[in-house]
Order: sequence, then structure tokens, then C-alpha cells
Amino acid sequence: MYKIGDTVTVNDSMQSNYSYRLDAPPGEDFGPGFEPHFTPKEMLALGVFEGKYCNDCRAELPDDWFETAKTSAVPDPSINHFGIKSRQPLSVWREKGWILGPDPRGWFQWYCRYWLGRRMFEIDEKQIKRWRGFARHAGQIRANCEPGDIFCRRRQRQALLQWSHDPFI
Repeated sequence: MYKIGDTVTVNDSMQSNYSYRLDAPPGEDFGPGFEPHFTPKEMLALGVFEGKYCNDCRAELPDDWFETAKTSAVPDPSINHFGIKSRQPLSVWREKGWILGPDPRGWFQWYCRYWLGRRMFEIDEKQIKRWRGFARHAGQIRANCEPGDIFCRRRQRQALLQWSHDPFI
């Protein structure tokens, strides 16, 4: 497991020789107002990103995150917790300006690195603001679904899970 002061070097299909330092203990010292509902490990075990997200960047992440992770060699919506396709292609994320800083895979990659202990104030502040804004989807579920009906608005629920919000509201 990683610890404060470690340097992580990334070599995968999207980054070569990218290094970052861990400045906080794993899973601790999060910014004000950032209280994710799930750890990255829990998200992977529940079924996110059609099982495909971390296939070629596993060397960067702790092995134990993949002990119960639901993964697939090809995108498979049935792997998602709510069994529904819920992501857009990376090209769309780029077009919309959703890829920030040194995290070419987007928010979840930022969250994994942040959870491990990487801190980059300006990027962290923007990503935490995006995370807070995503909570609006929970409000839409509360307004449009009967309590306990987890099959109502499955796409929004899957998206909440993929942003580490509670989809079981």
C-alpha cells in the first residue's frame, strides 16, 4: 500500500512517465465539503464504467482494489450495478472540457489519485466542485421516484454511483 511521500510513476496507454507524489494518507485529509460515499475500491466492486475503465492502468492502483472489482475486456453494461449503459465516450468528455489537468481519463482517475494521497490544489478544487454539483441528480431521483424503488431512473443512479454519491436514496 502507498504512504505519504511515495512517488507513483504511471506508464499506461494514456500516459508515459507521469509521476506524482502522495502528500496525504490514503483515504484521508479530503478537502472541505468532499465526502464521497464510496471508496474507489467499493465503486469498482459494485460495478462502474461497464467494467472497462481501469484495465490498462491497474499497475498504478492498489492490487486489493481489484480483488472484487467487476471488470471486462470490452465495455459491458451488464457489469454496471444498475445494468445500464451510462457513460459517454472519452471524446465527448474532451469536447466538453471535462478532462482536467494530468488525469486524461477524467473524474474517476482524479478521484483514485486523490484518494491515494495526491494533492493538486487548483485541480482538486475544480473536481470537488464538479462532484458537489453532481449531487443534483439525487434531488431529481428524490423528486421523481418512490422511496425504495431502485429501478426508477437507473441511468441517473448509475451515474451517481460513478461519481461516488449514494444511488440507493
